Amino acid sequence: MTDEAARLQLYLEHRPALIQYAKAVVGDPMRAEDVVQDAFLRFSAPSHEALDQPVAYLYRIVRNLALDAVRRQATEKRQYESPPQWMQPDQQLSPEQRMAHSDDVQRVAARFSRLPETMRVAVEMHRLGGYTLQQTADHLKLSLSTVHRLVKEALVHLASSLEPCDRAADPHRKESPHA
Repeated sequence: MTDEAARLQLYLEHRPALIQYAKAVVGDPMRAEDVVQDAFLRFSAPSHEALDQPVAYLYRIVRNLALDAVRRQATEKRQYESPPQWMQPDQQLSPEQRMAHSDDVQRVAARFSRLPETMRVAVEMHRLGGYTLQQTADHLKLSLSTVHRLVKEALVHLASSLEPCDRAADPHRKESPHA
């Protein structure tokens, strides 16, 4: 009997017990079946070494796959119950916050329009268009380091157009001696 045939025979003999074993871990007979089938695929993979305890090895594969399935289900459940911040609805801004935000957007847009064309295109492609720095560099026929510098300088320039945080609202901000 070949090694593959011996492994198949061993699997078929222990399959009902393996399903019960996996069901005790995952709690669902359908998922236990899936775990046992996955375990068979791993167990039946060609191997160059003979197994001393093939039954114990098969049970260990089932246990590890069952635990992985439980962890994966817990992670999925957590993500479903509390979606990431970017998926949660925005908080409503007060009229004052909306006005300040609108002013900031107008200042940044005005300063953005005054950037040199190459710098503006680099920012548009990389930060707004989703292109990589290398793709942007290829398009602009510039070196990667030059495009990186252009994008960095543009972002610093645009950020400087925003008003600094209110000192009373930011307890971590240190007062300058000249204020």
